[in-house]
Formats: sequence, structure tokens, C-alpha cells
Amino acid sequence: MSHTPHELMEEFPQQVDAMHALKESDAHFAKLYDEYHTINRAIHRAETDIEPTDDLHMGEMRKQRLMLKDQIAAAMRA
Repeated sequence: MSHTPHELMEEFPQQVDAMHALKESDAHFAKLYDEYHTINRAIHRAETDIEPTDDLHMGEMRKQRLMLKDQIAAAMRA
């Protein structure tokens, strides 16, 4: 399997344990985490032309990924 950029473990390397604990104890965080990985994989497939998309859709997916990343970061700070 190829390397997928923007994985949460790479984005927050110092907080891997905290993310794992939150996934186990907080259903909302687990949902955000799963949604992030779903959109991240879709972006990677589009960027590598496995599932090409237009620029508008790519921009929307990137915005959604950033929104989810911000929510995940906020949850880890709380």
C-alpha cells in the first residue's frame, strides 16, 4: 500500500497516545477520527488519479479534511 499523506499520526506525532485514548473513550472523537480518515483516503485517491475528480470537488474535500483536523486538534486540547 502506498504512503498516504496527512495521516493523523503524522500530523500530531506527539499526541498519538492521546488520540488512541480518545478514540476508545469518546464516541464523538472516534467519529471525527473515522470521518477524517475517510475523506483523507478519498483525497489521496483523487490526487493519484485512482478516482479523478474536478477542482471544485477536490477543494471541498480539502476544506472538509481541514475542518475535521481542526475539530480533532480542539478535542485533544480539551
